[in-house]
Amino acid sequence: MWKIKQFFDGDFGCEELAPGERPKVSVTLENEEGQTKFVSVEDAWLIDRGLNIGDVWPAE
Repeated sequence: MWKIKQFFDGDFGCEELAPGERPKVSVTLENEEGQTKFVSVEDAWLIDRGLNIGDVWPAE
């Protein structure tokens, strides 16, 4: 099971999004063995699912 360990939005205001592109967030996930992996998802996707640090990452 993967849990959310950290979010990083990386938006420092100097990069512009391409037309139609939505803001993304990098998410650090960690499992029970201490392994980590990184995923990038739309910020709205996280908000729609109410995900936050410490939550279990959905297996979609």
